[in-house]
Amino acid sequence: MRILLVLTTLTLTFVVSNCGAPMGGYSVGSPNMDGPTVAERNAQIAAEEPGSYYVGRRYYTQNTRFWGYLRSPRQPWSQAKLVMMNEWSKKAPDRMKEGRGQGYGHDSNYEYKIFGSYTGDKVYEPNSNQFLEEFRLKSYKLLDKSPGWIFTPADRYDPMRVTLIP
Repeated sequence: MRILLVLTTLTLTFVVSNCGAPMGGYSVGSPNMDGPTVAERNAQIAAEEPGSYYVGRRYYTQNTRFWGYLRSPRQPWSQAKLVMMNEWSKKAPDRMKEGRGQGYGHDSNYEYKIFGSYTGDKVYEPNSNQFLEEFRLKSYKLLDKSPGWIFTPADRYDPMRVTLIP
């Protein structure tokens, strides 16, 4: 009986402590990514040169190994795909030699012009429990170190949780 009471108390504590949190445990709070207005962002996307490249936004969340979001030029971020980066041909932008001061994920929310192709494979990312498309990186070019929000001006970035979903 005592064990049942302890288990019930622990369960209620867990449920009550998570009340008000969105599904999936996404963080709650005010937007913290700043950036352009919706009209300015739409104009930036519309002005992108067409071509055989992708626009990539690095998205670092602690303990995950996905790279970030990719979209085709002139497509809205709502059509972007969260990808796993295949680095056989080229290392991802945040791969630096040991001891250079900046580590894995230092470039979270940087925007890149990405060259390469989807492999057609899905890769399991266990820490976010997702099967994601694999992208084989050939090269990249840094476009912006502070582009602001990705999907909406209400975006909230939390390095401890997956919070940015189209």
